[in-house]
Amino acid sequence: MLMVDGEGTPLAATIASANQAEVNLIEPLIKQRTTRNKPKRLLDDRAADSDPLRQRLKARCIELITPHRKNRQRPKTQDGRPLRRYKRRYRVERSISWLQNGRRLTVRYEHHEDLFLKFVQLGCLFTILKRF
Repeated sequence: MLMVDGEGTPLAATIASANQAEVNLIEPLIKQRTTRNKPKRLLDDRAADSDPLRQRLKARCIELITPHRKNRQRPKTQDGRPLRRYKRRYRVERSISWLQNGRRLTVRYEHHEDLFLKFVQLGCLFTILKRF
């Protein structure tokens, strides 16, 4: 999981096993951010379409902008206005592709998760240094 700002600069990165739901990984990622300011909005893909997550983030004054799933049973909670911001999600995908320029992060060769996390953090650092 990767959290970036509006310009694509990495703010937080974490790793988890593949069998965990992304919805459960969002709040710990927000806690690991490197800035003091909490985000006003959070853009994520359809995997984060969860009403309990929306309520928890709304209690922390964070707006979750994500398209609804196609098989959603409950009524929609947002209209098209916030989703206009969703078209800027390419900045997140671009940051992920910058990280995957390093082959070591594309294919996980390390058996120890601590070592792989350090390589992810090092890749984020290189991305930040290229920007400044």
